[in-house]
Amino acid sequence: MNKKFKFTEETMEKYGITFHRIEAIVDFGSVKKGEKGGWIEKETNLDAQVSGDAQVSGDAWVSGNAQVSGDAWVSGDAWVSGNAQVSGDARVYGKIKCETGSYFAYKRKEWKVEEIDLDDESVVLWRK
Repeated sequence: MNKKFKFTEETMEKYGITFHRIEAIVDFGSVKKGEKGGWIEKETNLDAQVSGDAQVSGDAWVSGNAQVSGDAWVSGDAWVSGNAQVSGDARVYGKIKCETGSYFAYKRKEWKVEEIDLDDESVVLWRK
């Protein structure tokens, strides 16, 4: 049973895949109960456990066997698909497309992290 979000009546189709808009059913992280999120193909695309703050928001969409978990956040116009795993404190946003592999993030206190602009809406975080 899902403990964090539900599908709304809103759907959209892209590339032959039906996506469902999600809505929070409890408060978690910065998300408030009733707040609408992004788009997912199936419930397993987003970790439903209240213990983590994983979220999909804005016009972002997640499909296939991809999963967003932990405290990861997919937002903006980002697309996560295939077998991609976005976890930890990872942030995927802008016009980023993640199709395969694992995406996770952590930061040691001594690391200097800077944001590198790719274009007007996309960035990469880079460890120096």
